[in-house]
Amino acid sequence: MNLHKYILIWLTTGMLLAANVAVLAEYYVYKHEDGTTWFSDKDLPSNEYKLIATIGRPTASVSCSGSIEDRARDHMPIIKQYARLYGVSIELIKAIITVESCFDRYAVSSVGAKGLMQLMPATADSMGVYNIFNAKDNIRGGTRYFRQMLEEFEFDVELALAAYNAGPNAVKKYNGIPPYDETQKYVKKVIKYYYSYADIES
Repeated sequence: MNLHKYILIWLTTGMLLAANVAVLAEYYVYKHEDGTTWFSDKDLPSNEYKLIATIGRPTASVSCSGSIEDRARDHMPIIKQYARLYGVSIELIKAIITVESCFDRYAVSSVGAKGLMQLMPATADSMGVYNIFNAKDNIRGGTRYFRQMLEEFEFDVELALAAYNAGPNAVKKYNGIPPYDETQKYVKKVIKYYYSYADIES
């Protein structure tokens, strides 16, 4: 493996065995078929490496034509149901979905996040999501996970959003929103939509 090309860190039994990843870039966490964990700023071959997480995870690139309100309408009863169940702002969940997938329940990002709330497969599994493209299942799992991020970061919404995008360990490492361009833009976008929806629906 060309370390100069992939800028990799190899972790095994908790020990750091290679150089640091450039911290300002998005990078991916893979599990190799031999059980070791790899960090990379590039895609690795899927026949050998299973993607398990991302740092500064990009949202899905989808066409977002037409009215957001029209796209959101069919999903609002589900958003309200699980936002109330998990004690999260309805407008905030709506804003997250807007930025993540523009309400395209079949959206898939370049790193494999899927569905309305762009859940990584490992996150979906941990939240008990059995059909990641099912709107109800995806919103339930995503809202539950976001609630966990809120609790972990003492209900600081911006830190919880950063953790949703980049992972909680990245937020802890930098004691704040990580210096990843994707994550910083993500937090600002979600907050902007949140304020807009709060004004509309208050």
